[in-house]
Amino acid sequence: MHISVNGEPNEFNDAEVNISKLLEIRQVESPEMVAVQINGEFVDMENYSSTYLKTGDDVEFLYFMGGGSR
Repeated sequence: MHISVNGEPNEFNDAEVNISKLLEIRQVESPEMVAVQINGEFVDMENYSSTYLKTGDDVEFLYFMGGGSR
């Protein structure tokens, strides 16, 4: 299976990769702080384990950043 993750091509031998597994494979340290888009559509966090990727998908991990003002 060929997909793009944050603009980088990725290939997986396993035909059944869901978002939770992809976060694990990519060694994302705080997955609860990551929003995921597939082909431009946000996926609800509660659906990560039931949302499977397919060849050609464009996946984006969007990391929440903290900040503030003085």
